[in-house]
Amino acid sequence: MGVAPIKMPQLGESVTEGTVDRWLKKEGDYVKRDELLVEVVTDKVNAEIPSPFEGTLVKISVGEGTTIPIGTEIGVIELAGVDAETAVPAAAPAPAAEAPVPAGVAASVATAPPDGAPGRRLSPAVRRLAEEHGIDPAQITGSGEGGRVTRDDVLAFLERQPAAAGAAVAPAAQAPVAPSPTLPPDSAAPPPQPTPARGEGVEDQLVRLGAMRRSIAEHMTRSLATSPHAWTLQEVDVTALVAYREAEKESFRQRHGVPLTYLPFVTQVVCDAIREFPYLNSTWTDDGILLRRAINMGIAVAIPDGLIVPVVRDADRLGFTDLTRSINDLADRARGKQLKPDDVAGGTFTLNNTGATGSIASQPIINQPQAAILTTESIVRRPVVVGDGIAIRHMMNMCLSFDHRIIDGMMAGSFLAFVKRRLEDWSPASIRL
Repeated sequence: MGVAPIKMPQLGESVTEGTVDRWLKKEGDYVKRDELLVEVVTDKVNAEIPSPFEGTLVKISVGEGTTIPIGTEIGVIELAGVDAETAVPAAAPAPAAEAPVPAGVAASVATAPPDGAPGRRLSPAVRRLAEEHGIDPAQITGSGEGGRVTRDDVLAFLERQPAAAGAAVAPAAQAPVAPSPTLPPDSAAPPPQPTPARGEGVEDQLVRLGAMRRSIAEHMTRSLATSPHAWTLQEVDVTALVAYREAEKESFRQRHGVPLTYLPFVTQVVCDAIREFPYLNSTWTDDGILLRRAINMGIAVAIPDGLIVPVVRDADRLGFTDLTRSINDLADRARGKQLKPDDVAGGTFTLNNTGATGSIASQPIINQPQAAILTTESIVRRPVVVGDGIAIRHMMNMCLSFDHRIIDGMMAGSFLAFVKRRLEDWSPASIRL
């Protein structure tokens, strides 16, 4: 029987290392070809790696939580029905460039099948949500591919059973209180017990870093060490845009099946601004500044484990409806852990809608190796001076962090002023269909 190594795959063009987050099989397990074998995490994607071979997992070379370079052996499979002579050539080390993610990689995270549901897999977000509410996932009918239970399935299950959630808390709240012992009339009352000082007896808790959180921390630290960050802000009157979206959002959803958010409007304007100021869409190299011709827009999406930035490729070439669908599709798949490595590769500029959290100003960290990142903040109604009077307007701040090696303050301010002017002068005719 021959053996073949399993190697850390290439998970994105700029990724040089990955973390073994969870082994889905243990030593001695028989594994079929394309059966999910191990979960690998980088700062860009969270992926289940299927086995490229059929046989027995005889060795786990890299333990969970270990970060290693791309192409490093992480395990060994004893091949089924293959002689050692034929297995050795196939197992020879391949260059990193020839080590793509095996076919069938999905970005959702596998778990052990829950009791009563053989073979079913859950993403970490779904598993945590079910555990938080004391739900057995086996009770839920999955709407995902192959009957997989999604986060929406769990939320829908909770909505159908509001009483169950309350019942789970009720026993603890109604626990009987033991009666105090009755003392004889002439007995002295027991001395009062001292109240513990604030914090006394309370132990600190060490939260283990997940692979994604550790990768994000390393990437953010490296970004600040690599690029001299500078930051600027401009406020924008988006009253006309708000009125249009409010009037059209329901009919848009009915026609196209996706919600109408502000992000695609901003994305189209930012794409126009990048054409005017191409250095915002560039990368610093030792040989010079590399101007990127394609505008691949990274859209930051918050997920339970942190933040991930899927990429809308050639965003400037998409019509408004296709752009809206692409953004919604990527965001939904990011939250459902269904992104593929290609979905997070090749970004040239990043947008982050921090206003969704109520933020009015933020200072984002550049997503390397890009030159800049723009945030859109909360849209707030407030009085502003209009002409010689005061009016209530919908105002939004835009915050730009940029690499000061590439972009100076004048260029950054001009770029933001271009976006501001286009958004303030916005009309339905501005939409590129």
